Amino acid sequence: MGSLSESECEVNNRKPYGIRFLEWMRKKPLSYKAHQAIVLLVTFLAYANYHASRKTTSIIKSALDPLSPDVGLKLNLWRTSRSSTPVEKTNQWSLSSGGWAPFDAAEGTSLLGELDLAFLGIYAGGMYFSGQLGDRTDLRIFLTLGMLGTGLFTSLFGLGYWANIHIFYYYLIVQMLAGLFQSTGWPSVVAVVGNWFGKSKRGLIMGIWNAHTSVGNISGSLVASALLSYGWGWSMAVPGLIIAFSGLVVFLFLPVNPESVGIDKAGDDFSCPKKAGEGITEPLLKSESEIEKAVGFMEAWRIPGVAPFAFCLFFAKLVAYTFLYWLPFYISHTVIDGKYLSSTTAGNLSTLFDIGGVVGGILAGHISDRLGARAITAASFMYCAIPALYCYRNYGHISITMNVALMFITGMFVNGPYALITTAVSADLGTHSSLQGSSRALATVTAIIDGTGSVGAAIGPLLTGYLSAKSWSSVFVMLMVSALIAGLFLTRLVIAEVTAKIEESTSRGRITSQSPVLEV
Repeated sequence: MGSLSESECEVNNRKPYGIRFLEWMRKKPLSYKAHQAIVLLVTFLAYANYHASRKTTSIIKSALDPLSPDVGLKLNLWRTSRSSTPVEKTNQWSLSSGGWAPFDAAEGTSLLGELDLAFLGIYAGGMYFSGQLGDRTDLRIFLTLGMLGTGLFTSLFGLGYWANIHIFYYYLIVQMLAGLFQSTGWPSVVAVVGNWFGKSKRGLIMGIWNAHTSVGNISGSLVASALLSYGWGWSMAVPGLIIAFSGLVVFLFLPVNPESVGIDKAGDDFSCPKKAGEGITEPLLKSESEIEKAVGFMEAWRIPGVAPFAFCLFFAKLVAYTFLYWLPFYISHTVIDGKYLSSTTAGNLSTLFDIGGVVGGILAGHISDRLGARAITAASFMYCAIPALYCYRNYGHISITMNVALMFITGMFVNGPYALITTAVSADLGTHSSLQGSSRALATVTAIIDGTGSVGAAIGPLLTGYLSAKSWSSVFVMLMVSALIAGLFLTRLVIAEVTAKIEESTSRGRITSQSPVLEV
């Protein structure tokens, strides 16, 4: 019994301090469902803050370079074509000083574009390494460090305002390091949620949970915009402090998996000694030889389904991030119902794309759960995005109502598969049957899939800058072709799922026909 008491202490010592405090207040251990609720809430808060701190740089661009509209990635090439484009009103949050050197010079827009490209490039590359590290370390500590680092470098960017820093490479290096720490977030939160939720309801639950992306984008925009009138440094420093504080919440309350808090999925508390006669069939603590080994990077790529979904997400995220960076600019430079909208109105209107994405993520998750077919659902949404993109380009200018409706539908079909692949699909593949029960591939698989998608996220806005200088129709053709390619990458998986459904239906019909008929 002495060893059991020692094991109980070991389990209790592994519990996060916040969980211990809640159990002390309740005078009894938390249930499995209570832990699930805590996991969803804490990870939702964590990744919403990742996105909120990421969104700030797009808001302060109007203060750094007030002569240019708030766009994503641009180079000098398309600055020369500005004369043929309707001129926007200066953003209402622009500072009276006229900008911030070196971004207020002739090449300022190009420099801001380089910051975006550097951030997304490091973020995409860092994602692969973060997945490997996440599967080999305590995810609670790993996520906490990532959030503290993100908060630090987001705030250091804002520090340039008070320290009167006008050196471009200072901001470039800070953005690159911020992108590196940002890459720790997604593999970690998906791995933790995947540890706590089974496959049957995973699509719906993660579809709802994935709303953190849109919540973060919207809240980040609102906070940064509200603070911009006090100086652009506050728009960076405050979100940086908020995500750092959220990192402490993660450290105090996030249970990484059921074993870390001493319960199993049946809700039993196995951290407490059992009575004599009940029997213990396995040791409470695994020996070093029994601890699961993390899956290697190349081994994770060979898991069936990882590569097709990764390349599908490359093109799906290319489409999604093009809208993220360029939609407000496109709306403000398009005649809608005979007039141009202001930058502020265009920015507010563009949030409906995110709202449509929330609905699409929930629908895609629910449908894939009901069908038991992730690939069919994701591919169907990508194919439906093609006519949605076509209609938004050709009919969105008729009226505000038409624009809003088509934007909402487009967001639903574009972000639906994006949300499904980065959440439920990644969690499914990270616990694939080929891993023989090991769960130590969740973060690596998630990082491979989303890291590959993030490369597309960097390329899409960059290509849009070149193509939009010639014609926005060319941009939408690129987006429609990308949506088509994304769906085609899942063709083999779709065929396999359809075949499995047909065989399942046939076998069910055969069993029904062989059943004896009861005579009255």
